[in-house]
Amino acid sequence: MGADRVMLGVSLMIFFCLVAPLIDVSSKLASQAVPVGTVTLARFVVQGLLMLPVVLIMRLPMSVTPRVIWLTLARAVVSILATYCFVAAVQVMPIADALAIAFVEPFIILLIGKLALGEQVGPRRLGAAVVGFAGALAVIQPSFAAFGATALFPLGTALFFALYMLITRSLSRISHPVVMQMQTAVVAAVICLPILLVGTAAGAREIAFAWPSGIFWLWVFCVGLAATISHMAMTYALAFTPSATLAPLHYLEIVTATLFGFVFFGDFPGGLTWSGIAVIVASGLYVIHRERVSAGGPRPDRA
Repeated sequence: MGADRVMLGVSLMIFFCLVAPLIDVSSKLASQAVPVGTVTLARFVVQGLLMLPVVLIMRLPMSVTPRVIWLTLARAVVSILATYCFVAAVQVMPIADALAIAFVEPFIILLIGKLALGEQVGPRRLGAAVVGFAGALAVIQPSFAAFGATALFPLGTALFFALYMLITRSLSRISHPVVMQMQTAVVAAVICLPILLVGTAAGAREIAFAWPSGIFWLWVFCVGLAATISHMAMTYALAFTPSATLAPLHYLEIVTATLFGFVFFGDFPGGLTWSGIAVIVASGLYVIHRERVSAGGPRPDRA
């Protein structure tokens, strides 16, 4: 039975890597005619509408203690920022390039753990993090030349998603994962809407609200649909299988993102970008290896 649970978790993680890049594809398609802020709002509105009936059908308790409220608020804020940065990036950048830069997120978590949380991080992992950042710079360099400061947006995604993961660790101990996804989506939508209304009044197009039209309704809906399905798949994968087992599989997302970018937009990374991607992946896998060694082998997470 234990082996079956592990295989189920692995299958769900692979499914996540297949579906998650569709968030980026849909975002890139939608942002060609819809403001980035509106695409960001739609992601949370759709997720909230999809998750609410699931919570009701499962009859899950929705905790509203002060700690849950504050953690959910913080999770919603960093999720908004991470989403906005990435949608703004893929609006003009190839998906694989933006995703590769965002994959420095594990190194940021490592540094936050050491500098802010006092976690023990050895020199080997710190060295791997530095090498990983160097790989990101190799990806950023040609992107910066082509797209300007937009190439830095994926770094913002990496930072805010790292904070998102750290907050999620705390919140997952006191909230059911399905409820957590629904509550975060609702709070994020409530935060986004007034900001977009102010942006509309101020004439700031990228943070303005605008109704989609025609086929763009479908792309906007697909952003939220793909985000909901993929993130729930990852959540349950982590419930069935140790994170140390699943972490290396996450890099499969770069492969599928590259494939989708080529199929939908004709984008394919250049030589320098591939070199940077290879360095980031190799550094990330080494960090995972060192964490396993430090922990004395993979241990199952609490479901």
